[in-house]
Amino acid sequence: MKNYRLLMLTTLIISGCSMVYELIISAVSSYLVGDSTLQYSITIGLYMFAMGVGSFLSKYIKKNLFNWFVNIEIGVGVIGGLSSLLLFLANLYLEAYQLVMYVEIILIGTLVGAEIPILTRIIELDKKNLRVTLSHLFSFDYIGGLLGSVAFPLLLMPQLGFFATAFMAGTFNLICATLIVFKYHERIRGARYYKTVTVMLLITMVFGMLVSENIGQFIENGLYRDTVIMSEQTQYQKIVVTRHKDDVRLYIDGNVQFSSKDEYRYHEALVHIPMNVAASKSEVLILGGGDGMAARELLKYPETYITMIDLDSEMTRICSEDEVISTLNEGALDSERLTIINMDAYKYLEGCDKKYDVIIVDLPDPNNEALAKLYSNIFYRMCGNALAPGGVLNVQSTSPYYATKSFWCVTKTLESEGFVVSPYHLQVPAFGDWGFNMAVKADNDMVVSDGGSFASEGNASVSSGKRIAYEKIKINSGIETKYLSEDNIQALFRFGKDEIPGPEDNIEVNQLTKPVMIQYYNEAVRNWE
Repeated sequence: MKNYRLLMLTTLIISGCSMVYELIISAVSSYLVGDSTLQYSITIGLYMFAMGVGSFLSKYIKKNLFNWFVNIEIGVGVIGGLSSLLLFLANLYLEAYQLVMYVEIILIGTLVGAEIPILTRIIELDKKNLRVTLSHLFSFDYIGGLLGSVAFPLLLMPQLGFFATAFMAGTFNLICATLIVFKYHERIRGARYYKTVTVMLLITMVFGMLVSENIGQFIENGLYRDTVIMSEQTQYQKIVVTRHKDDVRLYIDGNVQFSSKDEYRYHEALVHIPMNVAASKSEVLILGGGDGMAARELLKYPETYITMIDLDSEMTRICSEDEVISTLNEGALDSERLTIINMDAYKYLEGCDKKYDVIIVDLPDPNNEALAKLYSNIFYRMCGNALAPGGVLNVQSTSPYYATKSFWCVTKTLESEGFVVSPYHLQVPAFGDWGFNMAVKADNDMVVSDGGSFASEGNASVSSGKRIAYEKIKINSGIETKYLSEDNIQALFRFGKDEIPGPEDNIEVNQLTKPVMIQYYNEAVRNWE
């Protein structure tokens, strides 16, 4: 077996790197296209199929086994190393993104699938140790897959990002190819040629890894219409800030979170309407809202103390320290009246024994399973358990126009947990028509028995027969707003016919065990692309 130790190590590395490539392709596709469940499922299924094809085709390789093995290492290293870059370029300049994605998966899977059979035949002449050698061979292959799958989300993506991770994995593959060529050169036809090729490709891949940040900036300037002034990949998300003249925009995983030109519209409606419905304003919980804009609006109430739960510590750090964003949020994240806890909102509510007068859910849209969980019936049940008597829950709910089913699914899910819900919306130029669902318990003093004003005829799925008396909402005289006024509040609770689902839509509750929200949201994205 000692004669094949390098080959065993190669097996571990190629398995680990191929797992990284598979995860990169899935993650990039989720980032650029959306619907992460579909992207990961397609990648895994197609990759396994391609491995089977590679294993089948390997039976036709009868000569020059070492040459073929080196070719596989080179092929996997080059295709995998360029995989992330090619996907982004395809998204920018081609109409056939899916085709590029499928070709990458099939090529890498086919090459990896042929690796083990060819390596087995290389060592099969050693009959004495064949059984032991094969057991080690498969062990190294499975261990490599484990190492790659663990390293990608915990180390590689947070520290390196898409491009550097792919180039680094490609570098490892080409290092293995180079070592094999020099170690077993007497068994490789055209060894001198292979030595030159592997060394040159290795240098190219290392160079790509070193300039990956520049490549990332070039790609981002193509993805975003405005100049990218800050870009950072955290453990959880990609944060990008752009600027065009005096318009600053924050993006998370490619989705705009705010524009400095109109974010006040969104945040005033998000904060001041529920704050003026709540019986008390002393203790407020923000779930999400790491940009600090909602906290800025809440700090206009001198008696209010705020707890913010945001998963990503880098998000709150950036929005606290970055001069551009901290100017927009008026230094809210450094306020003594704000407590920031960086943890998962679901986990926080599970162990929460404190009661809040207002809970504001300012989370990203439910475009993946982790976020859809935060739009579920159980999540809203836990929010209700954390509400003080007379408290108000307000939920960012996507667009009633662009994502009608998603918006009203939030309404129905909240109602399923015993809330009286009053949806409302407004026009935010950066987003379009955007909406919220404000919810209270039935014993709230603001509840009235008139819930038909926003529901389509015959569709009980969005009408509980009760609503919040929004006519009574009065903005405190000492609160400065740019958009919101007592004159326009009532209009926010009115919906057009094209913003309300019909009975045929049959909107379901978003359950923890049946996350229909993902289906509704991804369907809306596909319809508007």
